Amino acid sequence: MSHVKAGGTSKNIHDSPGQRLGVKRFGGQKVREGEVLVRQVGQTKLAGRGTFMSRNYTIHAAKDGVVNYISRRKKNFTGKTVPRTEVIVE
Repeated sequence: MSHVKAGGTSKNIHDSPGQRLGVKRFGGQKVREGEVLVRQVGQTKLAGRGTFMSRNYTIHAAKDGVVNYISRRKKNFTGKTVPRTEVIVE
């Protein structure tokens, strides 16, 4: 009767690759129409003039130009104002 007794369970063995989120084009950089500017989960940065947001909250350039980031306050669901970064292509 040779067998292995009391083998423990293995936890925390599953791992997934990173999603490669974040800012892809920084302020002052030239961009072309359709380029990805920011990849994000949720609306942490706002799409401003010259940009558009896709279904997964990725911000793209809507026209050729130069990227600029400004900070402004936005009202959230509860009525509280929170600082957000707005992405603009000029």
